[in-house]
Amino acid sequence: MTLPLEGVRILTVEQYGAGPFGTMWLADQGAEVIKIEQPEGGDFARALGPYWFDNGESQWFHAYNRNKKSLTLDLESDQGRQVLYDLVKSADALTSNLRGDVPEKLGLTYEHLKAHNPKIVCAHLSAYGRQGPRAAWPGFDYLMQAETGYFSLTGDPDHEPTRFGLSVVDQMTGLALGYAALCGIIRARASGDGGDLDVSLFDVALSNLGYPAMWYLNNGHVQERLARSAHPSLTPCQLYKTSDGWIYLMCNKEKFWPALATALSHPEWIDDPRFLTFKERFDHRPLIQDMLDEALSARTTAEWLVDFAGSVPASPILDVAEALDNPFVKDEGRLQDIELPGHGTYRYLRPPVQASDPAPARPAPKLGEHTDDVLGALGYDAERLASLRKAKAI
Repeated sequence: MTLPLEGVRILTVEQYGAGPFGTMWLADQGAEVIKIEQPEGGDFARALGPYWFDNGESQWFHAYNRNKKSLTLDLESDQGRQVLYDLVKSADALTSNLRGDVPEKLGLTYEHLKAHNPKIVCAHLSAYGRQGPRAAWPGFDYLMQAETGYFSLTGDPDHEPTRFGLSVVDQMTGLALGYAALCGIIRARASGDGGDLDVSLFDVALSNLGYPAMWYLNNGHVQERLARSAHPSLTPCQLYKTSDGWIYLMCNKEKFWPALATALSHPEWIDDPRFLTFKERFDHRPLIQDMLDEALSARTTAEWLVDFAGSVPASPILDVAEALDNPFVKDEGRLQDIELPGHGTYRYLRPPVQASDPAPARPAPKLGEHTDDVLGALGYDAERLASLRKAKAI
C-alpha cells in the first residue's frame, strides 16, 4: 500500500498559518510538498514564539509544516525565476497564500507558468481575492470573523462580541486551498490543461455562515448569541449544570429525548405533550433548562457521562490541557512523537485523515534543507548551485 498522494509534487510559496495548514494535510497523505522560502529568513513564522524547542526552532512553525521540504529561492531575481520555471516543469501544482496582488507580481499565475508546464495548477489563497477593490489589502483570520458575523454569534449575549477561540478561518481556508489544488490536478491529469483556482479567507468565512445566512437571506431572521451556547433551533442542546460543573447535551435527533428522559429516571417526560417533538421542546426551552439543571445536579459530570455513554450525546467541558490529557486522546494513538535533531522527541497531534499506511512523521524542515537535493534531481550540478548561491538566488 502507498499513501494516497504519493507521486504528487506541490510547490508552495507560503507563510504563517492558512496556506501551510492546508499543504501540511497534503504532505501527510504522501504528497511531496516543497516549501519555497526567501533565502534570508524564510517563512516569518520560523521566528514566532513564545515557545521554542531546545534547538531554537519555533514550536508554532512546527505545528504547521511537518512532512515538507524547504527550498530557498529569490523569486524576484532573474536567476530565481529561471529556477522556478524548472521546478514548475516537474510539478503538479503551485500553491500560495499571499496578498491578492502579489501572485501576479511574482509571476505565480497560470498565465506566467503555462509555457513551462501546461498542466500546472496554480491555487491561490488570499485575504479578499485577487480581483476587486480589496485585492491589495492585507487580511487575517480575526478580521474575517469580525466582518462576517462570527463575533455576533460567539459567546454569551450579556458580554462583548467574541471571536471564535481558534484560527478556524485560517485553517478552513487552508483546507480549501488543498481541496482546490487537488481538484485542479484531477482536471489537469484528465484534460492536459491546468489553470488558476482561487480561495480567500473572506469567502470561506462567509460561506461558513451556512444556515444563519439562509435564514436571513430568505426570512430576514438575524441570528444572535444565545445563553449557555445553545443551538438556535433545537432543544435540549446547550450547557446544563451538574453537581460539579457543566455538561453539554446535544439531543439533535428525536430518539435522544426518550433516551435522556430514561437515563435521568424521568420516563414521564417521554409522552408529556409539552415535549413530544422538537417544536414543543423548543417552545419550552426555559422550562427544560430548569428541569435538566435540577435532575443533572444530583451527580457529577463524570458520573453522568458513564450513564450516557453511547446512548445520549454528551460531552464534558474541558480546557486545552484536559482535552489533550483525555484518555480517548492519549490511549487511542491520537498523540504521536517526532524526532527533532538537536532537541530529541516532541509530541504532536496525529493527522486526522487515516489511510491504510500511517502518515509520515518528519519534523518541519530547516530553512533550505532540501535545496540541493531538489535542484540536483533536476540536473543542477555543484558548480551551478554554487553560482546561484553566490548570486543569492538560492
